[in-house]
Amino acid sequence: MLNFTISELVKSDTAAKSGLNNTPDINSLDNLLDLIYYVLQPLRDKLGKPMVITSGFRSPAVNKFVGGVSNSQHLYGQACDFVVNGMTPKQVVEFVKNSDIEFDQCLNEYNQWTHISYNKGHNRKQALTIT
Repeated sequence: MLNFTISELVKSDTAAKSGLNNTPDINSLDNLLDLIYYVLQPLRDKLGKPMVITSGFRSPAVNKFVGGVSNSQHLYGQACDFVVNGMTPKQVVEFVKNSDIEFDQCLNEYNQWTHISYNKGHNRKQALTIT
């Protein structure tokens, strides 16, 4: 059973409120499916806790509007940000780092949320803290 959907990874309150298009192209959709299959669902299964997606795919317009970096993996459907109730982002990053989950980057961002990405065939397994 999958706990994640493409629609929740594409949903953007910012896009809706600002009238911005946040429709992914076919390559980004493919990347989102990989992110769900190889990272998010395995992580959810291992954690045994719900993960609340706070940001997934971002179109260039949405990414610019929210101040995302120009090479953000969110632009390509390779990344999402999330929170886990009862766990700090630091704890989540440590959990991921010590698991067998394949990932590109897992970031504790500002002790507010966890960013995780998957780049098929090019995963760096970087676990970092952004302050």
